[in-house]
Amino acid sequence: MQRRAFVQLPAAGLAAAAAIEPMPMTTLGKTGLRISRFCLGGAHMRMKGEENAIRMIHRALELGVTFFDSAAKYHKGASDEAYGKALEGKRQQVILMSKAEKRDAVSATEQLENTLRLMKTDYLDLWQCHEVVHHWEVDKILGPGGALEAFVKAKKDGKVRHIGFTGHADPSVHLRLLESFDGWETIQHPVNLIDPHYLSFTYNVLPRARQKGLGTLAMKANGMGAIGKANIAPIEECLRFTLSQDPDSIVSGPETIEHMEQNIGVVKAWRKFTPQEISAILDRTRRGPIGSAIERYKKKEPWLAYTGHMHRDGEAD
Repeated sequence: MQRRAFVQLPAAGLAAAAAIEPMPMTTLGKTGLRISRFCLGGAHMRMKGEENAIRMIHRALELGVTFFDSAAKYHKGASDEAYGKALEGKRQQVILMSKAEKRDAVSATEQLENTLRLMKTDYLDLWQCHEVVHHWEVDKILGPGGALEAFVKAKKDGKVRHIGFTGHADPSVHLRLLESFDGWETIQHPVNLIDPHYLSFTYNVLPRARQKGLGTLAMKANGMGAIGKANIAPIEECLRFTLSQDPDSIVSGPETIEHMEQNIGVVKAWRKFTPQEISAILDRTRRGPIGSAIERYKKKEPWLAYTGHMHRDGEAD
């Protein structure tokens, strides 16, 4: 079968392709880490229980995935714990990342220590400052006693190999963090076919991150499921569009083995969209629902009344 044909296959064909084709690999920016272009997201895999999560991790390994995501807040540490159980005897086969959302150094360090205990490892390959969405959080992270101190110390002490940050609400927050400290090595944010139309990380953050040599991690390719639910685009098109923006890896959050196999099949069969194809997609998507109506995790448009809900990373939609 030719690689161009795979993305036209039904779900069963994509799953079969996942088992046949080799996993695309790349280097995660200036970290130098060799990673799979598909990264298993740590929140959604745990939503159907620990046994499901462990089975998904093992199947991902069989399909060539080497890069795995988690966070201290995901299911109150249960995602970290699932990795600890699933990766016993396999730790050296993977690139393992987790995240801490605490903004002061003491609390962030406590989260790291708990993550290491639950994951049954003495180091993380990547530790990220999780879900930075407001400028006041940047003030705390960078200020005296802020979380940045914990990240720098953890790397110096060898408890983490590399450090970065994530977020999804406002690209100006990402840019401020990016420009305030040269020690960041990775950055994670939304990249999808709706993002370019409102508070775009794809246009405003991704190019600058590349200029500074950071490893780039794309998330929310399907807008936490909202793009598909709104019939804007199927998951195959979503994943292909995100990959066509050339992030180093795409953090994907399937809840079942079946969906994971299909997503991996798309990644393995991926053919980059041409500039003309991307332009056509954006012309189409800008005419539909855009902004926080679909990307609920983004800062709301100033003309919208506050609804009282802000999506938190790891929530189900």
